Amino acid sequence: MLKVENLRKEFDTVVAVDGISLEVQRGELFGLLGPNGAGKTTTIRTILNIIKPDGGSITFDGKPFVKEMWNNIGYLPEERGLYRKNKIINTILYFSSLKGVPSAAAKRQAWYWLERFGLKNDGYRKIEELSKGNQQKIQLIIALQHQPQLLILDEPFTGLDPVNQVLLKDVLLELRRTDAAIIFSTHQMEQVEKLCDHICLINKGKQVLGGALADIKQQYGSNTIRLEYDGNGEFLKTLPLVRTADVYQNYAELELVDIGRSSEFFAEVNDRLQVRKFEIVEPSLNSIFINVVGGSGKMTEAAEKPIPAAAGRNTRIINDVRVRKKMIFIILISLLFVLYVAAQLAGITKWLWSVDAVLFGASAVSAVQFYRLRRHAEREMRSGGMEGGK
Repeated sequence: MLKVENLRKEFDTVVAVDGISLEVQRGELFGLLGPNGAGKTTTIRTILNIIKPDGGSITFDGKPFVKEMWNNIGYLPEERGLYRKNKIINTILYFSSLKGVPSAAAKRQAWYWLERFGLKNDGYRKIEELSKGNQQKIQLIIALQHQPQLLILDEPFTGLDPVNQVLLKDVLLELRRTDAAIIFSTHQMEQVEKLCDHICLINKGKQVLGGALADIKQQYGSNTIRLEYDGNGEFLKTLPLVRTADVYQNYAELELVDIGRSSEFFAEVNDRLQVRKFEIVEPSLNSIFINVVGGSGKMTEAAEKPIPAAAGRNTRIINDVRVRKKMIFIILISLLFVLYVAAQLAGITKWLWSVDAVLFGASAVSAVQFYRLRRHAEREMRSGGMEGGK
């Protein structure tokens, strides 16, 4: 249904998406993964035509994106996008009308989903009265309300407690059975592992892993040991037989240098820990994620500095067209004022205080307007956020 080839998106000197390719079929759950700042949200927004790509192609059922396709797509953004003062039912019905859903059908669907998500008695409350988790449910209902053929969810499990995570999981599986194509981006690897057919792992704007989840796990699964124990297992990370280690309080997932020496490894570990469970398994997606991205230390670095950028925040603000135009105008009017005063001092022209006052006043007013525009651009940048990606 959806095919993306060699997608590229740049912001100034930052390459947020660099050559991403993926394909999602009907009746499929597709996981879009990556550390913070990897390019996931930029990829999603580019696929949806919210921002224009700088290269590559995006097709739906073999056709380029057109506005009419919006009514077949459901989108859950990571950021809250609700009118906080509005009542819940009115908000849902408003977004349904934007998707072309008839009023009677929209009401019927809205109350169905509110009941399904445990909010039937809250329909006439205001959005701002809800918890973050319940606001997330409303955004999910809005994304589902028009029965989309393609559903794209950016961090859908955020704010949901375990009970509602199970509910959302059931809803997604039901939608897959109706032949809907579903993409979701999340950091919850266990959810991806349980739900997804195919994945695409992005790091620093580049696709570093992709394909059928079963094939990927088989590819990385030859030397993996799962260990449950009592005691302090931190030493596991330093053992010469261990290539990579994902260690928790009483659980560890380890990749050995040589699985043929697992008995030797067990003997060493059993002397220092009370081992409850020892098994050779295929690796978890979480371990594969850490291994491919480059380890927990590099993941933290990638989250803080996804792609080095020469241009800082102030540069991006100045690059705002409105701010740049006002700044150029201030420079010109100030230059004109200085030249006019210099001409008066040199005796080239007579002193006309009214002209001086007009030029000075124009410079002052423009400076105030520039300051306000700059503050407005800062607020837009913080709220909208250019994603070096998520």
